[in-house]
Amino acid sequence: MSDRIIYLKPFLANKSIPNIEIITTISRSNQQLKINYLLQGDLSQIILPAANNRVNRQDNLWQTTCFEFFLAIFNSPQYWEFNLAPTGNWNMYRFSKYRRGMRVEKAFENLPFQVMTSNSTYQMETQISLKPIIAGNTPLELAVTTVIEDTNHNLSYWAITHPGTQADFHRRDSFISI
Repeated sequence: MSDRIIYLKPFLANKSIPNIEIITTISRSNQQLKINYLLQGDLSQIILPAANNRVNRQDNLWQTTCFEFFLAIFNSPQYWEFNLAPTGNWNMYRFSKYRRGMRVEKAFENLPFQVMTSNSTYQMETQISLKPIIAGNTPLELAVTTVIEDTNHNLSYWAITHPGTQADFHRRDSFISI
């Protein structure tokens, strides 16, 4: 698959949406998945905590700025949620079906990602092997999402699409084929 560039959209029912743009680049080659998040605009409006020296697996990362993606096997109710925080903390969950059967996915001992910053851009990139959870070239679906906390502590929710009346990253009708 060649690189796929997608502009994330904010959920418009949010009261406060920072003046930023989030562009993602997705590529899948055999058992490798690479996702790049690029934030640009007035980054002074958002909270981007500095990286920790000690990276940990941690719950509830989505309660502040967090980069997420959801991965599912085509025609299967099962899916995974990946959370990457600017601090370096991370987590991964497996669901048996829509918002059910959530448990920590133990197939990964870490989720490597790197951050690059400048005055007007913030970039986070991860590349993972899918081998621990998915066999071969299995057809997959993906949702790339971001939670942004602004300096007034309001959260905005960014995704490829928002098909419902509430922001809900778990909805399979917001996933794309990869």
